Amino acid sequence: MSTDTPSTRQPRRSWLVALPLIVFALLAGLFWFRLGSGDPSRIPSALIGHPAPQTSLPGLQGLTADGAQVPGLDPASFKGQVSVVNVWASWCVPCHDEAPLLLQLAQDKRIKVIGINYKDADDNARRFLGRYGNPFNAVGVDANGRAAIEWGVYGVPETFVIGRDGTIVYKLIGPITPDNIKGVLKTEIEKALNARS
Repeated sequence: MSTDTPSTRQPRRSWLVALPLIVFALLAGLFWFRLGSGDPSRIPSALIGHPAPQTSLPGLQGLTADGAQVPGLDPASFKGQVSVVNVWASWCVPCHDEAPLLLQLAQDKRIKVIGINYKDADDNARRFLGRYGNPFNAVGVDANGRAAIEWGVYGVPETFVIGRDGTIVYKLIGPITPDNIKGVLKTEIEKALNARS
């Protein structure tokens, strides 16, 4: 014979009805905390320690330096010199903010700065570089976004440091800022420069 009375069954049933809502609220809170509190630039990349993608890209038509067409992206150019690869677009608001910092990086002649122009119009990309200056030794045009997928790009801008052996050693998600250029990016570049090949 059951000792449950209608009055004792009601709270237990309410608790069972509320349990899925409580579990959902806890999971939603955990998701929100992990999403909102984390630094997106710290998202790990599966490509770290692996060779840079072997994707060739055509140059940005009409972009010249010293009277010659600026070359496109050639994966063979990663060998033998530390490279910084920046994925950018003229329509990307943070790209405008980081442009002067890329020019600052390009002054270091120990490294090669390479751009991947992501889903942009050639005229807009040239105007962008005309406005801010061209920090890039080469600019590959990724018109359809396929190369960005191969590089594991989450969104523009993103910046990669490539070691002398052609291996990706660091990835910065988001724009280069005055804080992360000094605190992180230049440190990673120095590590790559001082690494034994």
